[in-house]
Amino acid sequence: MTHTAAPVTERISSHQDLNPQELKLRGFKAYEVDTAAGPSHAYRRRDFYKVALVTSSCTVEYADRGIEINGPSLMFANPHIPYSIEVHGDRLTGFSCLFTEAFMKENDRSESLQQSPLFKVGGTPIFQLNDEQVAYAKGIFGKILAEQESDYLYKGDLIRTYLQLLIHEALRMQPTESFVQHKNASSRITALFLELLERLFPVESPSQAMPLKTAQEFANQLGVHVNHLNRSVKEVTGKPTTAHIAERVISEAKALLHHTSWSTAEVAYSLGFEYPTYFNNFFKKHTATTPLAFRRDAERVMEA
Repeated sequence: MTHTAAPVTERISSHQDLNPQELKLRGFKAYEVDTAAGPSHAYRRRDFYKVALVTSSCTVEYADRGIEINGPSLMFANPHIPYSIEVHGDRLTGFSCLFTEAFMKENDRSESLQQSPLFKVGGTPIFQLNDEQVAYAKGIFGKILAEQESDYLYKGDLIRTYLQLLIHEALRMQPTESFVQHKNASSRITALFLELLERLFPVESPSQAMPLKTAQEFANQLGVHVNHLNRSVKEVTGKPTTAHIAERVISEAKALLHHTSWSTAEVAYSLGFEYPTYFNNFFKKHTATTPLAFRRDAERVMEA
């Protein structure tokens, strides 16, 4: 029996809409998925990580692969790789939890989520579940949804714990091999760039400056022309090379300002800025606040 696949974009089936500002402020948003197949949608870049329980038959076009989902599966997506979903039926069903890296790593300066086997570029983000695992995953998502609406003071910590349980459940499993590998030079060079960028962090010493700061320097390290690097990264992720570098530097700057006693001058130097003024201007441009103001706000939150 043949079917026609219709790419869809998720929407929330409850009365609550997915408010991007709310996601940005809280760092997470969970919801049940019940979406009708609709008009074709191109790849979209998301600004968040996602763990989803997909209970519909579909194909996920992820980076340079098409991954078939023929039974209930856990799906892991990162904000650096655009993807689309083609449903093999009338509806896309399941559960999703969206979250930022800052939410998952609050009070924790461990390795970036990009280095996780589940979220790293080039990994296989789909894990098919048996009946027992489906019941377990549905139970975890149910707990996340209930906790999201609770008034519990530490519900963020509890939701992080539930997400970690889903992550560890997937890590115990063998990834599905039901995908078609495409020869895509842009995807390969983008994966190499993102992995090279991530290896620069975390910054451990205020006396050791970042060795790579510009798209040209990354291109030189990778042995490619900077124009080729920029085209590849933009094609695969939807964002320029410089945007990825800036976002990762800002993320590390926030962590250093929050979790260390380094002076802003030391933070600036460790991140490759020759003068603190350059760092202040860069930080304010990307966050609308100064490093000192960000540190003061973080301290007030810790004291509250």
